[in-house]
Amino acid sequence: MLKNLHIDARITFLLKCLLFAYLATAGLLLLLALLLYRFNLNEKTVSIGVIAIYVIVTFLAGLWTGKRMKTRKFMWGLLIGCIYFLVLVLVSLTVNHGLSDVATDFVTVLLICAGSGMLGGMVS
Repeated sequence: MLKNLHIDARITFLLKCLLFAYLATAGLLLLLALLLYRFNLNEKTVSIGVIAIYVIVTFLAGLWTGKRMKTRKFMWGLLIGCIYFLVLVLVSLTVNHGLSDVATDFVTVLLICAGSGMLGGMVS
């Protein structure tokens, strides 16, 4: 019974980390949109900004997860990065109704999210 409570607490914490990550992503994307509007940024700068947002958010989520879990921190960071990526893919598939936009940078974004989450977990 205590083991089930412990597992439920971990799942709840992972969901809180994901919620934090997506709220931070939304806030940073709004900031990027404001900068785009204000300074008329080019497409390359916006793409770099989006990648930087992925790195920052998954790193912070991995850091927070690693601090809480105490053991196998890199694995928990990797897990949170992969789950973050999975939700990104599911939302993209839902919005775009296909794999056309997802498939172009699929592996790159997966490596960015998973690697940043794992690095955050290792640093914690």
